[in-house]
Amino acid sequence: MTLDNKVALVTGAGQGIGRGIALRLAKDGADLALVDVKADKLEAVAAEVRALGRRATTFVADVGDREQVFAAVAHAHQALGRFDVMVNNAGISQVQPLEAVQPEEVERIFRINVQGTLWGIQAAAAKFRELGGKGKIINASSIAGHEGYALLGVYSATKFAVRALTQAAAKELASAGITVNAYCPGVVGTDMWVDIDRRMAEITGAPVGATYRKYVEGIALGRAETPDDVAAFVAYLAGPDSDYMTGQAPLIDGGLVYR
Repeated sequence: MTLDNKVALVTGAGQGIGRGIALRLAKDGADLALVDVKADKLEAVAAEVRALGRRATTFVADVGDREQVFAAVAHAHQALGRFDVMVNNAGISQVQPLEAVQPEEVERIFRINVQGTLWGIQAAAAKFRELGGKGKIINASSIAGHEGYALLGVYSATKFAVRALTQAAAKELASAGITVNAYCPGVVGTDMWVDIDRRMAEITGAPVGATYRKYVEGIALGRAETPDDVAAFVAYLAGPDSDYMTGQAPLIDGGLVYR
């Protein structure tokens, strides 16, 4: 088990990709601090982690609030006795033509996707330094962080920003033994993509399900991505085999976007 007795914090852990990441890290030997804004879903994931024989603690936090993110990291260390990996997974989508986007919509998605990642980087780095250095920070970007998509323009901008933060943080924190990388999923069969497909249908007039099918049909490996597909790559980033990797944001999308 490559993460035996390590402690990892995963934001957005209550469902979807975040839940998948938490369970995979637990299978690889880590104890988990599970963070989400939805308290009811956290306990169910915590029970799944404990069923795998690992410890789990939960903390309700809005990642867009800097103080809450720092409190979540402090809780993880206090409850589980150490702190080794930070997965800034929490995020939201937005489907809207650029000409129609309103100020409050921009503020909300940037607060969660970009500021939430920044606060996570800050909180993790501060804790790693307090504990003597070394640690891994892993951020959620997207294929939309490599290519801007129509009707997902502002969302794409936030994911490009996550890549920029990842690169800058990797350069700033390398001397402390802290690596910073990102993962860039494609079309994952989660509630987020259900919402994206529904909004695309409302805006374009396409039947519900048509946008999802169109993107899946473009995947070289012939199927939609699963949270487990993403989690397997995040487990690599969290483990020792990626110790010499930093500042990178690889695509893990089944062959949809090529860079």
